[in-house]
Amino acid sequence: MDIKWYGHDSIRIGNLFIDPFKISTNDKAEIILITHSHFDHCSVEDIRKLFKPDTIIVCPPDCISKLKGLEVRNLHIVRPGDSLVLPSYKVDIVAAYNKNKDFHPKQNEWVGYIVTFNDVKYYHAGDTDVIPEMSNVKCDYAFLPVSGVYTMTAVEAVKAVEMIKPKVAIPIHYGSLVGKEENALEFKELASKYCQVIILNRE
Repeated sequence: MDIKWYGHDSIRIGNLFIDPFKISTNDKAEIILITHSHFDHCSVEDIRKLFKPDTIIVCPPDCISKLKGLEVRNLHIVRPGDSLVLPSYKVDIVAAYNKNKDFHPKQNEWVGYIVTFNDVKYYHAGDTDVIPEMSNVKCDYAFLPVSGVYTMTAVEAVKAVEMIKPKVAIPIHYGSLVGKEENALEFKELASKYCQVIILNRE
């Protein structure tokens, strides 16, 4: 697999990073995708560590002010429904929001991403509950939050698996600021009857 997990929501696909936070690599990124402006997703310290002059950054509008000091040459501001064709990657932008809590309001237009790389589709849900828009997601790999509190619980994430029908589901958003390994294990136990579930080791 071309996948690495740096803990919390931080995923690497090839040389594309999603929500880098407390990462442990000195590599430079070709592309950085940011789901929303919360500090553990739009971490300027980590973005700066990965950043080089031609790094492409993709983010919702409210992240712009946090990135001003980086002098980004290749910045794409996106909303749900947008689509980008980037070097080696296609990126489709999808909705991510809470339905029964106020941490991630739908009106903020925060996002998740479907990344196509080497003809494989990877869905990073962002910080979200199970939402109707997931019925339109088609992917091979689904990275789903499982910690509860700010996002879906493990049990709710299984409902997302039933909707999305990925080949492989991977739990994220646990083991750092919120959520425990037990959440990932519960998700694997419940979701394994629908698809393969892989719990990634933290890099």
